Amino acid sequence: MLKSRPLFHSDVPMRQLILDLLPDSPPTLDNFVPGGNAETVSALTEWLAGGHRDTSFCLYGESGCGRSHLLLASTFQVVDAGRNPSLKGVADGAELAVDNVDALDADGQIALFNHFNRLKMAGGRLLTAAPQPPAHLALREDLRTRLGSGLIYRLQPLSDAEKAEAIAAQAKERALKLSPEAINYLLRHAPRDMRTLSMLVVALDQYTLEQKRAVTLPLLRELLNMEHAQ
Repeated sequence: MLKSRPLFHSDVPMRQLILDLLPDSPPTLDNFVPGGNAETVSALTEWLAGGHRDTSFCLYGESGCGRSHLLLASTFQVVDAGRNPSLKGVADGAELAVDNVDALDADGQIALFNHFNRLKMAGGRLLTAAPQPPAHLALREDLRTRLGSGLIYRLQPLSDAEKAEAIAAQAKERALKLSPEAINYLLRHAPRDMRTLSMLVVALDQYTLEQKRAVTLPLLRELLNMEHAQ
């Protein structure tokens, strides 16, 4: 049974609705919306394919720019240092993707330093992400030096115009008619990360088919205010 509740104070109900409506859609390089980051994505793709010998690849940029998406798309063992600052459970020799590397504690920094050295000796790779480039992170100097020795790219957040263009293109691929007003409504009231917005387009397509209704602002409000009863 469905019930309505205002969403605007939190994105949790809408995220739950999307997860309930859709199968899991893992982040990939193909479903990443690059915007002005085409050069960065191209360099990362080439590095992941073995086109560069650098051990380290660092992505930096503000929250919501797509750092976590690209780390998950790498297929490396992914660790969020914000949740696991000591890097517990990291497999020896595993090619590693460390999100929020700036959140590592003292033990985690030592562990990553040693892991980097093992990867370098074995020809492995380390992918990291943070809000700032390695030289500006509050990490031990030897670790900053290691992370700064490889490729470093900044991720630019998508502008509202780029997000609107991406939403419109994804809707067109699904033959879903979204007016400019509907897209602007989504940008104002839905979570602003592109992955969630993309999932919402798919959820919206399914919801309109189930309801046999066209996309209108009342329908969008209805969708964004729904959550499953506990």
